[in-house]
Amino acid sequence: MGRSVTRHQHVPVLLDRVGDLFAPSFAHDRLVADDANRRDTVFVDGTLGLGGHAEALLTRFDDLVLIGVDRDPEAISRATERLAPFGDRAMAVNAVYDQIPEVITNAGFPAVSGILFDLGVSSLQLDAARRGFAYSQDAPLDMRMNPTSGLSAADIVNTYPAAELTRILREYGEERFASRVAAAIVNQRADAPFTSSARLVDVVRDAIPAAARRTGGNPSKRTFQALRIEVNDELRTWRRALPAALDCLEVGGRLVVLAYHSLEDRITKQVFASVSTTTAPRDLPIVPPELAPRFRLITRGAEKASDAEIAENRRARSVRLRAVERIAA
Repeated sequence: MGRSVTRHQHVPVLLDRVGDLFAPSFAHDRLVADDANRRDTVFVDGTLGLGGHAEALLTRFDDLVLIGVDRDPEAISRATERLAPFGDRAMAVNAVYDQIPEVITNAGFPAVSGILFDLGVSSLQLDAARRGFAYSQDAPLDMRMNPTSGLSAADIVNTYPAAELTRILREYGEERFASRVAAAIVNQRADAPFTSSARLVDVVRDAIPAAARRTGGNPSKRTFQALRIEVNDELRTWRRALPAALDCLEVGGRLVVLAYHSLEDRITKQVFASVSTTTAPRDLPIVPPELAPRFRLITRGAEKASDAEIAENRRARSVRLRAVERIAA
């Protein structure tokens, strides 16, 4: 995710574009003349992080009510402090984003006007060496977005069989030399279990042929990405979360996704295509309402950050933005 550790370092990725995409959904209730009949305009930030997108949207849309969701307890604490000036317009909930329907129900709302997902690892997690997400700093091999539960990266590299390590490195990290890296890990852990990121970085580097190490940056990045995805069950969770979140939108509501990994973006593209396409036979002259799509695509393909934004914020390099709007109940 493109979130900054402090609001002075850089703005979140595609901040203005995200606001512009939500503007039609967040402005519709302002057309109600009778304030007594006006409903809350509710927005869910499904990956709250440090609250950068949330703060900007609450500032831009002064009738907005925010429900921020994050699985990282530290993110909830930091974002709550940042959003305190907005009072009861902002609430933060410690949960995984596939629990968003329950979070919305528990907050007392039947539906929401917008949902944002800024996927992947946050700056809070990436920049804190003790969390073990970054291959550039030596730290305990953890990588859990919620450090209080689940398997750590150390548990995985020390216990998974070679075949399973190969699978996750190839599938989640798109590592060409997955079997070589997995074999090296299994061989080295026989001498002593892995506890630090620095040792894993060394083993991965030595397992990859010298010629392949000359391009593409740090050779460990694909292994660390794959381990992080496995530790946090990110892709399976995303497959559950996205359809569930779409069902929480009111008519006219929009959902925006910022993805940084090809597999996350592929899932997003497939789900968006399925909900924005009619299920009626192609030769049917009139599409009955029950077979008409409930959503329409707002973006054409995946939008990328501009060269100017990438120059300012390197974490915008791989972002892919997609958005849909609900058009039928």
